[in-house]
Amino acid sequence: MEQFLNLIPESPIVPFTILILVSLTIPPIFERLRLPGLVGLLFAGVVLGPNGMQVLSPDSEIMKLLSDIGKIYLMFVAGLEIDLEEFRRKRNRSLSFGLMTFAFPLTVGTAIGLSVGYGINTSILMGSLLASHTLLGYPIVARLGVVANESVVVTIGATIFTDIAALLVLAICISIHGGDFSATSIIIQLAALRIYAAIVLFGLDWAGKEYFRRTGNEESNQFLFVMLAVFLVSVGSQIINVDQIVGAFLAGLAVNDVIGHSPVEEKVEFVGSTLFIPFFFVGMGLLIDVPAFIQSLTTGIGLTLAIVLGLLGSKLMAATGMKLLFRYNWNETMTMWALSVPQVAATLAAALAAERVGLISEQVFNTVIVLMLVTSVLGPILTARFGSRLSIPKPNLQAPKEAWIPEKHSEIGLENPWNQFTVVVAVSNPMSVRYLVEMAGLLARHESGLVVPITITQAHVQMDEPQLDVTLRQSDRLLEKAAEVAKEFGVKTETRLRIDDDIAEGISRTAREFDASLIVIGWNSNTSLRARLLGNLIDNVFWSSHCPVAVLKLLEAPIDIHRILVPVKNITPQAIRTIRFAQLFADSNQAEVMLLQVCDRRTSREQVNELESELSTILASGPQVKSDIQVLVHDNVSDALLKASQSFDLVVLRSMRRRTAGGLAVSDVTTEMIKSLTCSFILFGEPHS
Repeated sequence: MEQFLNLIPESPIVPFTILILVSLTIPPIFERLRLPGLVGLLFAGVVLGPNGMQVLSPDSEIMKLLSDIGKIYLMFVAGLEIDLEEFRRKRNRSLSFGLMTFAFPLTVGTAIGLSVGYGINTSILMGSLLASHTLLGYPIVARLGVVANESVVVTIGATIFTDIAALLVLAICISIHGGDFSATSIIIQLAALRIYAAIVLFGLDWAGKEYFRRTGNEESNQFLFVMLAVFLVSVGSQIINVDQIVGAFLAGLAVNDVIGHSPVEEKVEFVGSTLFIPFFFVGMGLLIDVPAFIQSLTTGIGLTLAIVLGLLGSKLMAATGMKLLFRYNWNETMTMWALSVPQVAATLAAALAAERVGLISEQVFNTVIVLMLVTSVLGPILTARFGSRLSIPKPNLQAPKEAWIPEKHSEIGLENPWNQFTVVVAVSNPMSVRYLVEMAGLLARHESGLVVPITITQAHVQMDEPQLDVTLRQSDRLLEKAAEVAKEFGVKTETRLRIDDDIAEGISRTAREFDASLIVIGWNSNTSLRARLLGNLIDNVFWSSHCPVAVLKLLEAPIDIHRILVPVKNITPQAIRTIRFAQLFADSNQAEVMLLQVCDRRTSREQVNELESELSTILASGPQVKSDIQVLVHDNVSDALLKASQSFDLVVLRSMRRRTAGGLAVSDVTTEMIKSLTCSFILFGEPHS
């Protein structure tokens, strides 16, 4: 091993390369073992660190830098992903639960620290490490369709209070540990933090909105603005003697309202989840002293058990308190408990900050690692168990604006100069023009509407360049072919050739000019690093369009499609609009529609019957086509849907993306299906706004 290590050059690029390799390979392996990917990153840090292969050193400048960036990014993303709108909806109850799920663990943790001989300052800090929580279970409740359940909304909102309060306690404890303990100094510290928080939350919010307004859609500059904001605020927090993770979390909350669920947010999270946040967890693994860690599980087992059981018990006390105050049922209570159990983001970042200044011992630090491992596995398991028993809030199935029923165009507030259903078709590939225009023609003919084939030519600095002339002639030929296909369906057609700096925005602007009811584009499977960083055409059209978008990958002509499968994860207004689109296409082509819901094995028969009844109501209120409903019980949603799709000509999927509060990407059923489908599919999405 020593000879091998001697062959490795001493260059900062070496640990960076190793970290990228670990981030790429290790998390998927552990996820296949049904363990969180971050556990694998910690394990890799241990193996590669001083107690293992000694390939990486926690004392190297490059590791300190990357680990610090990852820690800041982790807390920034934690603040960025908090749903402020959900918090505002149930502010009072969220604050109530936040107070209880912070105060009970703080008290229990402090008592444990005092009982084993630690000082009051260290004990309070230990209590604060238990007081926050990370929403690792959020993707699970999203998959179950119960995000809108009040107990889930309240727990998500409580995260704001617990994280801010825990970081505030951390700031005060570190200040006291540094020798600045006095009533005056603490008051000054709190006042400085309050003023700084106000400046960040309100000033950065205003500055961000103003900058975004002035830069329009310059996403690269907006991305750099967000990066500058998070690190500038982190540096500023150190100036007022507050740990940098406090500033990073405040920056996340401040930028939250500015960027919303925009492509910029996705790029920010992508960079963090791909690079810096995994680096932080590997860095944490490097700090784990294996002999001391084993000792924590043997001779120090009493403290470890006390911390783990104290956390579980105090979080359960808080959830039970909410049950008594607001009369939640036991399933709601236990879901709140399960969601508030995982201790990852704020806990690990705060523990690392406290350990570095000597506020907590190595034994306590190792105990926090054990706590993270236990709760990051237990929390999602409990969330899946109790979340599946929650009632799914019923949407308003009668609201015409939520149903996207094109045959009653005026009822849903879609009026255009032609007072008709308008489909904009973006054509760029001669091989796919016919199928795209056929789809648009079928829909427009059914609605006595208009088809608008368009081509977008990328603008050149010099508009007389020969290459531009060639591209324009090719675009003209595409439009002529599209117009010929549209005429076969007897629909009115207007072609448009547009020169624009951005293809996606050119499509969206043309659709807005025609006040289109639908945009039809072809599937682009570009998943390169550049596409993930800068966004591909499909993502950008979804973001910038004002109307629904249908992305087509057709293996046969639309007129030959007669069996349509629509997977339904849960009943939401967005899902209903997807069903309406499938019904409209089926009605225009004498096809039949199958709605398929894959349920967890723990779903009761009563829940299945209720779901079938609601889906029947939705089908009955739309275009009258031959349709059926099937509910399957299966552990693997993707496998069940892929097997079912083999009997259909077309699958209509709904566009959706999601990420965890820890910043690590979560596999989406839609993504898995797109990779493996052997039949045609349509990805139906709506503008993010």
